[in-house]
Amino acid sequence: MNVTSSRGDRGIPAPLAWAAGMGAVVFGAGLGELTGAVFAPSSGPFAAVGGALIDLAPSWAKDTAIALFGTADKLALLVGMAIVVLLLAGFAGWLEARRPPWGRVTVVAFGAVGAVTAVTRADAGPLAWLPSAVAGVTGAIVLWWLIRMLRPAFPTTSRSATGAGAPPSRRTFLVWTGAAAAGGVLAALAASAMRTGSNALNAIRSVVLPSPAVAAPAVPAGAELGLPGLARVVTPNERFYRIDTALIVPAIDPADWSLRIHGMVEREVTLTWDEVLALPLEEGYTTLACVSNEVGGSLIGNALWLGYPVRELLARARPTSEADMVLSRSIDGFTASTPLEVLTDDRAAILAVGMNGEPLPAEHGFPARLVVPGLYGYVSATKWVTELEVTRFDRARAYWTDRGWSERGPIKLQSRIDVPRRGQGLKAGEVVIAGVAWQQHVGVAAVEVQIDEGPWQPAELATAISDDTWVQWSVPWTADVGDHLIRCRATSATGEVQTPDRARPAPDGATGWHERFVSVFA
Repeated sequence: MNVTSSRGDRGIPAPLAWAAGMGAVVFGAGLGELTGAVFAPSSGPFAAVGGALIDLAPSWAKDTAIALFGTADKLALLVGMAIVVLLLAGFAGWLEARRPPWGRVTVVAFGAVGAVTAVTRADAGPLAWLPSAVAGVTGAIVLWWLIRMLRPAFPTTSRSATGAGAPPSRRTFLVWTGAAAAGGVLAALAASAMRTGSNALNAIRSVVLPSPAVAAPAVPAGAELGLPGLARVVTPNERFYRIDTALIVPAIDPADWSLRIHGMVEREVTLTWDEVLALPLEEGYTTLACVSNEVGGSLIGNALWLGYPVRELLARARPTSEADMVLSRSIDGFTASTPLEVLTDDRAAILAVGMNGEPLPAEHGFPARLVVPGLYGYVSATKWVTELEVTRFDRARAYWTDRGWSERGPIKLQSRIDVPRRGQGLKAGEVVIAGVAWQQHVGVAAVEVQIDEGPWQPAELATAISDDTWVQWSVPWTADVGDHLIRCRATSATGEVQTPDRARPAPDGATGWHERFVSVFA
């Protein structure tokens, strides 16, 4: 008769117990993700917990993540979460081997936390709790089974006292543990494929945008300098930066989408997708920039947008005289506070449905988003937008305002060196220094370059598409052998000179001159 301690099998080696926990939790998590893809696409265990971590993280943590990883910040978060989950899973396996059933209780608790988190999200559906619940319960069952499999091979008492004929199960355990982990990975990959192939995302491919009632003027011939390493004047969709709070890109069927305009208005307005497409849409080039962009950073891009003026939409609702802000809301709960005056003046603030001649990519806001020249994205560029609430700054606060950022975010005058590239070695002789400069809705009048603390030299500006876009610039340079420091600064169309004072992005955008060290060889 096999005698097993009620306090667990201390004879089970810790590495195997940890492996059992990891295999069980990977299987449970994968099955939870697959369940989410079928029943609650926005509420998979990782999306629910990861989204909560993003919301709860202090501003400095978000800034650090963006500074370190840029547009790969979400991937970095998911990898970090996976590492933490594996460590906790291993501990749960160790605990189950030593103190049953506390390992299983721990895994179920993981699932419960995920389920509670999921149902409290802004985009939670009726089954938001199900994926995490499946992950927790399934992981606990598999953990119990794997640890039970180990006990014949590593009994608490001596083999002579517990049945010397019992076959060892280490090999069987390793096979089944590997199979559980592989099954979890395959389930997660299947979930990802299902989300990618969802009907809502497939709907993007079938959308045919109408011809614009007002077409954008052609890009001026002198707008693109065509220098290797210099950012293109129009950023391709696949290279346009993405910074938002959505771990899983919302998959919205346009047939189910609508835009509601309400709040301090005389008349509430709701528009469907078909009604938006039936409007006289307008095209225009606008450069968007993220407030988290460091001096010289890459979180900026320029695109051709197709949409309908927001001022015309608001005119339908007729905001009251006391209103001074529009709180735009995304389907995933994100909000942005935009001054009402900015949305009702003559700038090309639009409800965008197209980007560079195509329907908006899912990651850039399909079916509709806001594009507002002259403001950082955190107070204007709401993706997957479903509501415009007309209100006041003293009555409502937006997502980033609650996290310490300024409630208004006008774009600051900036310039950047793209060429020579960072770390690029140069040969002595004639070279070109080039970059871009911007201050949307104001425009750039001049750019200057300084080399080794010498006099400022005027750069040649390319032809700007408009005051709402960045502009390329270049300076010829006869490079001498040695190490050199290059700086740039811009002057706006109103005469403002870019400040040298260095400031981090928080709370309303970075400032300072961009500089680059280069080495020149013979």
